[in-house]
Amino acid sequence: MSDDDDIQVEGPTLAEDDPMRAFLPTSFGKKHEETDIAAQIDRSKRSVGQPPTAKPKSPGSDSNDAKDANGASDSDDDSDESDDEDEYPTSHEMVIRTHERAVTSVSLDPAGGRLISGSIDCTVKLHDFSSLTPTTIRAFRSVDPYEGKPSAASTDSHPVHHVQFNPLAGSVFLCVSAHPQAKILSRDGDILTEFVKGDMYLRDMHNTKGHVSEVTTGTWHPTDKNLCVTAGTDSTLRIWDINNKRSQKEVLVFKSKAAGAAGRTRMTAVAWGTPVQGGNNVLVSAALDGTLVMWAGNGPFTRPAGEIREAHKPNTWTGGIDISSDGRMVVTRGGDNLIKLWDTRKFKEPLVSVEHSSTSDHYPTTNIKYAPNSASIITGSATGHLHILNPGNLRPEYTTLVTPGSPVITVDWHSKINQIVTGSANAETHILYNPAMSTRGAVDVMSRAPKRRHIDDNPEFTTDQSLGLSGDSIITPGALPSSKKTGLTASGKSKDPRRPHVPQQTPFMRSQPDEKHISENIPLSKMLHEDPREALLKYADLAKKDPMFTNAWKSTQPVTQYADVSDEEEEGPEKKKVKR
Repeated sequence: MSDDDDIQVEGPTLAEDDPMRAFLPTSFGKKHEETDIAAQIDRSKRSVGQPPTAKPKSPGSDSNDAKDANGASDSDDDSDESDDEDEYPTSHEMVIRTHERAVTSVSLDPAGGRLISGSIDCTVKLHDFSSLTPTTIRAFRSVDPYEGKPSAASTDSHPVHHVQFNPLAGSVFLCVSAHPQAKILSRDGDILTEFVKGDMYLRDMHNTKGHVSEVTTGTWHPTDKNLCVTAGTDSTLRIWDINNKRSQKEVLVFKSKAAGAAGRTRMTAVAWGTPVQGGNNVLVSAALDGTLVMWAGNGPFTRPAGEIREAHKPNTWTGGIDISSDGRMVVTRGGDNLIKLWDTRKFKEPLVSVEHSSTSDHYPTTNIKYAPNSASIITGSATGHLHILNPGNLRPEYTTLVTPGSPVITVDWHSKINQIVTGSANAETHILYNPAMSTRGAVDVMSRAPKRRHIDDNPEFTTDQSLGLSGDSIITPGALPSSKKTGLTASGKSKDPRRPHVPQQTPFMRSQPDEKHISENIPLSKMLHEDPREALLKYADLAKKDPMFTNAWKSTQPVTQYADVSDEEEEGPEKKKVKR
């Protein structure tokens, strides 16, 4: 057979409808299976067909109503919605379901590569975008900041109120829970600093070194990476240096003028801002009695620079407050169903006030935020919508449904990656983005090839969530502090099975030192175990030969004479006769 002849390979002769064809290869050689990234991103696109609330109408939009009444086409409405989606990064979304209860706070690091979220399930979840894929969206570590020591009989957990990355140094973040002590954690979830608790028996808060009751929220200094401020229910704001946990740097005591408050109230929200072009920073805080207080951010903090009584309805929780990038405008969201805009230069009356349903009665951490360039204001609602408001008149420019029927509690708009993060009451964290406008973050996650599912992909089986280590990690035995079973259980037994049971030392045992300690450290302690009669008699001869105290009367000392007792005399005194 010549080389020019075609080589024919006989294939199996099977019918067209033979089920065996499904098991036979259609071609030979290595196959390349490429992922359709465009189709994958399209699957994350949010549905355009929103309810009527997707494009809310402002009170002054009568002309638009007239146009609709005259028979405007549906295509115009669709084009308007698409224009809004192109203007704001809300066309696509990525959903993270790592918490078990409502998400109360979210924060992205300055680079936009790591996301942390706090919840009322008492945990902080850490997510790294570089390790996520569309099918493996999960936290690489779960941290309970206030978990007790292993030796403690009972451990207490506290709901997380606020978490926030340091905007000037993404290596640490502030964690505030329902506890008097706030904490500074590293970006990997390790506790670096725990601020001290103050003396609750001191009446004057100026003399305390820390909060004496629950901390509600906190924030970072806008220009100094080592300073942060926390607000507490003890009617104080405290400025901390993260390098000194023993005492606060400054304490700002707010004296409430409300009737029956005894000069105290709860501080519910705090914001610290500075103009981008430079200038003095401003510290603004809200109180439970409805007061809005403003301090000069650089001090002195002896008295407020401005104070507005009943800025919101008293005894309603004002959980949302933020300062614009130019440091002139302050927006607040109160528990009285109102959003108000204030001017720091005329800090007396609100510039604008609009109605907006509040959720702070159920979720006190409900917030409101300025966009990165202060061109918009974003906040959530009780119906699960994300509202993008005009910063001048507070009218809604765009509204989109995020979690139907579940309130949106917390929102955040990252400036570098141009993505919006929301936390809802149904324990979901949504990241809204636009592939044309946004960069990195969720765009990179949804652009990766999905990982094939395997039993080892479940972190519950392969990862210690408390440490963030996979089962394949090589660790020196006993090197991790939590791997050592130290301490005692509630019954007093040792947790390490290799160690014998050591009786627990009671306070009585501590007050009774052992014999070796007494003999080595206490002088003349040996006399305790000696017979006192023998101890005295060994000095009898020495006292007779050389008396120390009676030597002056040695020659004149009379000789003791004793009467001789006869055998006939009865020994002892005479007994009296008993009368009968």
